[in-house]
Amino acid sequence: MKVILTDEALRDLDEILSFIALNYPTVGLSFEKRLRTVLRRVGNWPQSAPKVEQRLGVRQVTTDAIEILHIHHAARQSFWEPE
Repeated sequence: MKVILTDEALRDLDEILSFIALNYPTVGLSFEKRLRTVLRRVGNWPQSAPKVEQRLGVRQVTTDAIEILHIHHAARQSFWEPE
């Protein structure tokens, strides 16, 4: 299945890569490798991605493409949760 990154997800990724480069410069390549693995897994097995119940209006629909809306890195404050 094709995996598409939205503009928002690409911006998230740029911010994450900048954060890693600044704070954890030795893990940048391993992070990118892990992210590629996860994206490949989601493309091959879409049901492995959990539903996002906290996001009203975001639905899981069976299609021929997976659209990545956002990318969250656990070392950064979650925008999904209130500060």
